[in-house]
Amino acid sequence: MIRLRKKLTVIPERCSGCRVCELVCAISHAGVNNPKKANIRVISLYPHPVIKMPIVCEQCKKPKCRDACPTDAIVVTDGVVTILEDRCISCHACVSACHIGAIFVHEDIETPFKCDMCGGNPKCVAACPKKAILYVPEHTLGQAHRLASALQYANMQEVEYFEHGEKKKLRYAEIETGGTRGDSR
Repeated sequence: MIRLRKKLTVIPERCSGCRVCELVCAISHAGVNNPKKANIRVISLYPHPVIKMPIVCEQCKKPKCRDACPTDAIVVTDGVVTILEDRCISCHACVSACHIGAIFVHEDIETPFKCDMCGGNPKCVAACPKKAILYVPEHTLGQAHRLASALQYANMQEVEYFEHGEKKKLRYAEIETGGTRGDSR
């Protein structure tokens, strides 16, 4: 029987920015009520559009953080990317290599740290009041990516493409409600 791998995924539209996930993680992993010591971070971007989004390790199959580590301190075991503290020299190459910024440092902690999915029972998922962080079978993420691609396409106003070596633009008609442009009714 094939065991389905699970991964954390984030639905940014649901995130209120409450940071409960950070607090639960910091208490669970570092034993302190300090969100800067959490293995997850909520970023907030302002002014428009306001975006609040938890950043969690994607547990990459071919992690760039592992490839960047000069001491082989990063390993993948059962689909979870882990930093082995006894091998880590705190060079922070992994921090720079992570494409989503999911490896963190803190002056009180000797080595970089990241999400370890709480051994298969992520505390942030259970604590999130808005259900913005989910722990789902990996194969369902493909459906989410397809939906995101379709929504991105639906919101495009123009697309650039090449035809016979010539760059062209296709502009989509703007849809207005309440009649057509120039309608004098």
